[in-house]
Amino acid sequence: MDTGVVPEVAPAATAPLDEPVRASLLGPHAHLAQGHGDALRYDPDVAPFLAQPRSTAEWDDVAALVGPDGGTVVPVFGDPAPVGLDVARVVPGVQLVGDAVEGRGDPDAVRLGPDDVPAVRALVARTRPGPFGPRTIEMGTYLGVVADGRLVAMAGERLHPPGYTEISAVCTDAAYRGRGLAARLVLAVAAGIRARGEVPFLHAAADNTPAIRLYEQLGFRLRARPDFVALTVPRDVHARASA
Repeated sequence: MDTGVVPEVAPAATAPLDEPVRASLLGPHAHLAQGHGDALRYDPDVAPFLAQPRSTAEWDDVAALVGPDGGTVVPVFGDPAPVGLDVARVVPGVQLVGDAVEGRGDPDAVRLGPDDVPAVRALVARTRPGPFGPRTIEMGTYLGVVADGRLVAMAGERLHPPGYTEISAVCTDAAYRGRGLAARLVLAVAAGIRARGEVPFLHAAADNTPAIRLYEQLGFRLRARPDFVALTVPRDVHARASA
């Protein structure tokens, strides 16, 4: 019986997936990075993600980098210890890796580009798969399905640690669900990742059992259970860090 629970397997010794944001920003996504001292994050127009700090001093660098009017999200593997920062929200998550997922092209999938961002963000607003900023589409390849003259489903690439690419923004308009579009697009994106000799992986909220069940059926397996921690910087902390 399919319970929707992903069987846990022993993680491979793949350090990039233990620090996927840092590995991405020091590697293939270096051109999308902002930094201060040792702190690293994506340009906020690209993604809200921050590399998990490794020390108290790096948290000070984070406070200076993010500023008092900004927020950021840290995928946390272990204790985040956000020194001096306010934790706005914690979302338990899962990280799934597709070592055995080969992918499959889809003739109905169209590649989305900068001109499609308004339609993409409209779909994201209707379906809420996660954050999608004005420049998120620069993170990698995004594929969509167009029906009745509008974008109704999509999936794409987000974090890019060396040797791996995350599949993200998987969503389908409510009127077009139940047709297998999400599965087809995940496999189509995975095919492109495999063609580069890389391994696809995913993150999902731990309570999103329908999505987890789908990813399990496609061959993804649980690797880790990070939390996604939304942080803000108090003005006094930013002032001290920037002094």
